[in-house]
Amino acid sequence: MSAKGYLVVESKVTDPAAYEKYKSLAAAAIAQYGGRYLVRGGKAEILEGPWSAPQRLVIVEFDTPELAKQFYDSPEYRAAREARAGAADMNMLVAEGI
Repeated sequence: MSAKGYLVVESKVTDPAAYEKYKSLAAAAIAQYGGRYLVRGGKAEILEGPWSAPQRLVIVEFDTPELAKQFYDSPEYRAAREARAGAADMNMLVAEGI
């Protein structure tokens, strides 16, 4: 069994209207590459450690880390990132998991 790929995204939205367009484009690209939202902007509560609570947290599961990276580098997600320009500050990483 190969490892799953998880995108972990921390986002601070600065332009909610423009961010809505990004969300729509990103969701379509995620679906196209077989991704599934596990967390999509719900409440995040710090239980331990010096974390900074993210304004918006998103976790997406892909069948492999390679698929997560293909999604990120895809023309579809590049269009979403262009739509997001100036609408949010974002940190994103891919992690292997089970």
